[in-house]
Amino acid sequence: MIRFIAPALFLSLALCGAAQARCALTVSDFGIMASGDKVSTYRFDNGKLAVTVLNLGGIIHDIDAPDRTGHRVNVVRNLENLAAYEQRDNFSSLIGRFANRLGGGGVTLDGTFFPLPGNARGVTMHGGAKSFGSRLWSVTPLSGACGVELALVSPDGDNGFPGALGVTVRYSLHQNRLTLAYTARTTRPTVINLTHHAYFNLAGGGDVYGQTLLLNASHHLPVDKSRLPTGEQAPVGGTTYDWRTPRPIGDGGRTLDDAFVLDGKQAAVLHDPVSGRTLTISTTEPGLVVYTAGGFDGSLIDADHRPLPAGVGIALETQHFPDSPHHAGFPSTVLRPGETWRSETVYDFSVK
Repeated sequence: MIRFIAPALFLSLALCGAAQARCALTVSDFGIMASGDKVSTYRFDNGKLAVTVLNLGGIIHDIDAPDRTGHRVNVVRNLENLAAYEQRDNFSSLIGRFANRLGGGGVTLDGTFFPLPGNARGVTMHGGAKSFGSRLWSVTPLSGACGVELALVSPDGDNGFPGALGVTVRYSLHQNRLTLAYTARTTRPTVINLTHHAYFNLAGGGDVYGQTLLLNASHHLPVDKSRLPTGEQAPVGGTTYDWRTPRPIGDGGRTLDDAFVLDGKQAAVLHDPVSGRTLTISTTEPGLVVYTAGGFDGSLIDADHRPLPAGVGIALETQHFPDSPHHAGFPSTVLRPGETWRSETVYDFSVK
């Protein structure tokens, strides 16, 4: 059944299953970019979770999740308007072509060096300036499921990366779970490392330092002065990198900006003891980068007109290891023509 409610498009979808769960998808205008392009929001709600995604960068603007009493609040940090997102690459968006850091001024594939734009130390961050988080993606509502599929074609040579890369990302809700399923294909050998950079705060406001974190990681990746991995996979036992037992994020006053080697599909458990909200993240990826927004200084404002200082959210970025093409011992990030790159991350919300 399709109904039109100006100015938004509202679709009520009957999903499969005995419960015949209801999914509402609402499409609304978000604004006009400086380029003149239109940006829309896609909000899908299955009665348990509600997620709002922008066609700009696949940004997750809201995830409304319940507390112990059933009261839903937004548990991701967002920005106040479209202009703010345009001025801040990668905020709560899809990251590509290569998440986190790539050193050496570029990558070598089959004997050919491909220079990539970077900083003075030759480090490319999150795929370079105005990468996937700044692009307009095409959006299609899912058939027989609650959510949307985003698609993008990154042209050959985009920010220096070889190959025309076709990417799809499916955002789907089932019960209390949000799943992001990625696929990619290329016309030339290339490297790829995709993730999502949502900032979670299960309290819906304040900082995350009192929320607890568990990481299923017995090793982490030490870094050099450029914050590039050295190639070592170091044990976390007896160090501040050991999060295998839950503890408050602010424990010891340490700002997190670290990469971890996952021991299995369950990557992390984030818990807010006040509201009871709990987020369990599972993934097919081998690594997780954890960042507690230590660089925030209050100059950014969210959609509720609140400043965003350091520690207002935590990014839990499932991905391959940073700088993988330069370390033979890391899992490969090479994608070749005829292959399909696949990845899946599940965000499971519950209460305790």
